[in-house]
Amino acid sequence: MSKNTKRPEHTAPPELFYNDAEARKYTTNSRMIQIQYELTRRCVELLNLPDGVPGYLLDIGCGSCLSGEELSTDGHTWVGCDISPSMLEVAREREVDGDLMQHDMGHGLPFRPGTFDGVVSVSALQWILNADKSCHNPRSRMTRFFTTLIGCMGRGARAVFQFYPENPEQMQLITTYAMKAGFSGGIVVDYPNSTRAKKTYLCLFTGACEMPQPKMEGEGRFDKQSSANFTQSERQQFKGKKGSKAARPSKHSREWVLSKKERRRRQLSTKKSGSGNVRPDTKFTGRKRGPRF
Repeated sequence: MSKNTKRPEHTAPPELFYNDAEARKYTTNSRMIQIQYELTRRCVELLNLPDGVPGYLLDIGCGSCLSGEELSTDGHTWVGCDISPSMLEVAREREVDGDLMQHDMGHGLPFRPGTFDGVVSVSALQWILNADKSCHNPRSRMTRFFTTLIGCMGRGARAVFQFYPENPEQMQLITTYAMKAGFSGGIVVDYPNSTRAKKTYLCLFTGACEMPQPKMEGEGRFDKQSSANFTQSERQQFKGKKGSKAARPSKHSREWVLSKKERRRRQLSTKKSGSGNVRPDTKFTGRKRGPRF
């Protein structure tokens, strides 16, 4: 972020900054989609989940659920929470697969103990340091957030936060309050010698774990030669994964309906999901109705 650019958290509270116009702009900007995709992939990588085993994940500061789409692509079931009603409305219109809730993370997390197998968050954690109201005390909000976070995570689970600290003191403050809540872990900085590619992750563990290694220049897409532009093959892969008709069934087609029903069955099969049922698949599933007489 340029020194001359005013940080979003200094402009307005998140629920006001991400209004209807900003939410739709954020969700349709191809550059933001690419960045969100890459950051989410890195967060999932740092979670170190068992290969081939879908998890039940929490996405904090989910916004319009660009990150949630990536979690669904990997087969995970997820819950997203965000303070901005405009962002969540865009996510609802996009018919994302996760369960959504409007919530301020500074109020703590209202989930049962041991609910989640992992937690991810992209570009949201720095907002908790703001005092947008007279009743806001950043230290109290961090204490409430991290103590409830560790409570709703399963044994051995990890939480990974990609965020934009303003200075080293902010990184130290956030890490200190996370450790006070009972977490182990610390900060991972990818590409620390690059101005454009440098990314900061707070990796928290509910038990003793070995800290993951940061990425260095030359190891991935965010090095100096590839940070500005994706290769042609990567662009085609990205477009195919996110939007091509070949990669995704058309909305309300039989394949689309069957995939939605299968995801819902997986949600209901976990002990953490609510009650309900999904109708069995038949030859009429997804069939268009004829005109009425």
